[in-house]
Amino acid sequence: MQIDATVSARINMMRIVLISGIIFVHVPHDPATSAYAGAVSGFDWMRVFLGDSLFRIGVPCLSAISGYLLFHRGFEAFDYRRTLRTKTSTILLPFLLWNITFLALVYLAQLRGIGFGYLPDVPNATPREMMNLALAVESWPINIPLYFLRDLLLCLILSPLIALAVLRYPRTVLVLMLTYAVLPVPNGIFLKKSILFGFSFGVAMALHRVDIRRMDRFALPVVLAVLAMAVLLSFALYAYGPEFPAWLDMLRAVTAIAGIFGAWALSALLVRTATGQSLARLGGLSFWIFCGHYPLLILFWMVWNRFGSADYPLFYIASPLLALVILVSTHALAQRFVPPLHAILTGRRMGDRKRAPAGRPHPQMKPEGSVAQRR
Repeated sequence: MQIDATVSARINMMRIVLISGIIFVHVPHDPATSAYAGAVSGFDWMRVFLGDSLFRIGVPCLSAISGYLLFHRGFEAFDYRRTLRTKTSTILLPFLLWNITFLALVYLAQLRGIGFGYLPDVPNATPREMMNLALAVESWPINIPLYFLRDLLLCLILSPLIALAVLRYPRTVLVLMLTYAVLPVPNGIFLKKSILFGFSFGVAMALHRVDIRRMDRFALPVVLAVLAMAVLLSFALYAYGPEFPAWLDMLRAVTAIAGIFGAWALSALLVRTATGQSLARLGGLSFWIFCGHYPLLILFWMVWNRFGSADYPLFYIASPLLALVILVSTHALAQRFVPPLHAILTGRRMGDRKRAPAGRPHPQMKPEGSVAQRR
């Protein structure tokens, strides 16, 4: 099964939309500026809505995309050894470079007395703590958002077993994985349980040849329904937070997973616009933003506190925008002046500068469009 240019454009577009939204999940704060402190009620609710509700859909959605792309040609065409070799350069190597570089910078800064209280104590970390900060073996990496790449690598290692399971018993396996993702059970080897479900759901869609454009005619109602779920969830989170009862954590997990459908429906609406088509051409930029935004946000937070400003709403609005400006600029500079380094840091996600209109492949383009590039 080939992926046509329209589906390819929608996938690339949703990556950058979701990853840009994830920035709001990671905007730093302290206890005094917590959204649950109630200092600025309307603004604080908006922070809960964006950071703890709406943009939490990013992780399961990106996981589903990865699973779908891995098996969109079918199980017979899947080459496990080649997949592991490819993902070593497209996921593992960028993970190590981005995370260990940040770890080294934090170590050097803390040796000079800079950064304590904002990040883990790297100079005094035990070997086990250092291993986790660098490789995320048991817990979060120092560049926290990169846990997604760590868990995605686990899914890739398990991908033949996942594929066989959803191929033979799709309903049973997906129900079990949904239960694992939603219920308050131990995470096991995963740091975020919804990644396993999202990846498996994408694999199931690909192997069972589900037409993922089937619900496009219901795109607007689906988007509105998921948006309504996120709004209602944010009211409940704001009322109970920051410590949530188990039922509310479960509801948050369900809403994030439902976001898979909402995000895909949204892509059907956006792909028809000029903005959507432009976003679909930014292949490597989304990965660059994903890997680089957290260190920048921490740096901004340190500088902000250095100047002693109390206007946190300004910081919350300005820091994601400034991070996007810097990341877009540095991505363009790296792509132009140091393309080999850019290729390594983005896992060879180079973008698609000459995309034909959606639904009509360029004569020199592979039928599956830019999805043929490395994920």
